[in-house]
Amino acid sequence: MKNNEIENAGRELYRSMVERKTIEPLSKTYPDMSIEDAYRVSLSMLDQRLLDGTSIIGKKIGVTSKSVQTMLGVYQPDFGYLTNDMAFNSGEEMPIKDKLIQPRAEGEIAFLLKKDITGPGVTVADVLAATECVMPCFEIVDSRIENWEITIYDTIADNASCGLFMLGDNVISPRKIDLATCGIVMEKNGNIISTGAGAAALGSPVNCVVWLANTLGKYGISLKAGEIILSGSLVPLEKVQSGDSMRLSIGGIGSASVRFI
Repeated sequence: MKNNEIENAGRELYRSMVERKTIEPLSKTYPDMSIEDAYRVSLSMLDQRLLDGTSIIGKKIGVTSKSVQTMLGVYQPDFGYLTNDMAFNSGEEMPIKDKLIQPRAEGEIAFLLKKDITGPGVTVADVLAATECVMPCFEIVDSRIENWEITIYDTIADNASCGLFMLGDNVISPRKIDLATCGIVMEKNGNIISTGAGAAALGSPVNCVVWLANTLGKYGISLKAGEIILSGSLVPLEKVQSGDSMRLSIGGIGSASVRFI
């Protein structure tokens, strides 16, 4: 893609987010789009957000579990950026009606870093040493693309389909829990809707952060101390709407709850 096409696509996604109106898949508008192009579009969209006064507070890995890959028809991970206006605390009401277009909820484990991590060559031991704590997390993904009709190029360009996220209050050292075997239970409006385990995300959420650090390293980007890293959903995506309530519990870590308005 040419530079002007990259900028146009980034502006179109940003306008779609602000106006809450979906657009045609970018992979149809720009059929020659490459993975590199898609990440450049994502950065163009991010630039628009930063001009609005938001700031980067972390990064996210997307499409890590088989269930999510099958649901979306996207079969490799991607990454996006978290900004301060996306973040909510457990128990708060989340205004998805005013902020999102076609939201879906994920349950996952978030990492808070205490040291920088720079790839390539990052290992599981490096990630564990650099992590201050982990906590339960809701990510409410959203797509600016019509009907979630996405390819890997569309979701990458669209900031890995990121919407909003909520962190639980409980924190624990990742060295005190087996992140691969810990179980998760998701409830919606008082009913259990799905269960899963840490192994659903590339074998372990730690592996996801390793993948992210090494992938970002190819672009000269580090994971920074103080950043929040969302490691990918452990359960299938769940459509949500204003009026719904959800709760998740992760064995050995804790719980988080949210009410959507």
